Amino acid sequence: SGGVDSSVCTVLAHQALGRQLCTIFVDNALMREGEPQRVVRLFRKLGVPVDLIDAREEFLAALRGLTDPEEKRQAITDTFYRQVFSRLVRETGARFLIHGTILTDIEETVAGIKRQHNILVQLGIDPEKEYGYQVLEPLKTLRKDGVRAVARVLGLPPEIVRRIPFPGPALAARIVGEVTPERLATVRAATRIVERELARTGAFQYFAVLLNDRATGIRNQRREFGQIVVVRCINSKDARRCTVTPLPWATLQRISRQITALPGVNRCLYDLTPKPPATVEYV
Repeated sequence: SGGVDSSVCTVLAHQALGRQLCTIFVDNALMREGEPQRVVRLFRKLGVPVDLIDAREEFLAALRGLTDPEEKRQAITDTFYRQVFSRLVRETGARFLIHGTILTDIEETVAGIKRQHNILVQLGIDPEKEYGYQVLEPLKTLRKDGVRAVARVLGLPPEIVRRIPFPGPALAARIVGEVTPERLATVRAATRIVERELARTGAFQYFAVLLNDRATGIRNQRREFGQIVVVRCINSKDARRCTVTPLPWATLQRISRQITALPGVNRCLYDLTPKPPATVEYV
């Protein structure tokens, strides 16, 4: 995905396997603006060729009509592993999939807090039996701070080492309710605003969420039943616990003006909830 976990796995595997490694970036229609192409360019500079796979239609079709958080996560899991990767395994003859599962992913899934799409073996799922290949997880005993330490040892550039966490289900984890191309466009635009405005805060993570509720507002002197976007900005070490970042009022106002200028959005809220009782992501 281009995040620090998968990037560390990619570089480790590239150093160990060289040309035996086939590196894949799956465009699932759920990424941030321009992200697939940016990741491919970045790894090309590192000497790692990446094949960009267009699976946008498959993921959007799998998510169509789903609103339950766990059903959405299961649809993404099945599409990743049963459809896209199984097809790639058949085409390439690969027998192993390497990905960046970390300890926090395992703990939250096994505890029943929130299903992470990359958790299989820990739930009793045999990937070889179910999908036709084995899964290797070199980072599964580490938390986020440990992964960043490995990234620094490997000499990865700061833009990867310091990259803010991004969920496996991508922007589907930041849309409450059904995931549609139109709702993706809204949360993608809001994400761009939030990341640009909060990049210098030093916060652990910051992002935008599109709620399923609507609110009455005014646009061009007419009533509008518009969408609601929530901004979340947190401080944490490893995502097990987090506190809310106290942002300056002027910053919040600037973000709100830009987000409510998006088509159909007339409310912008700031989330003040730590973890626990909240989780980091909404879905």
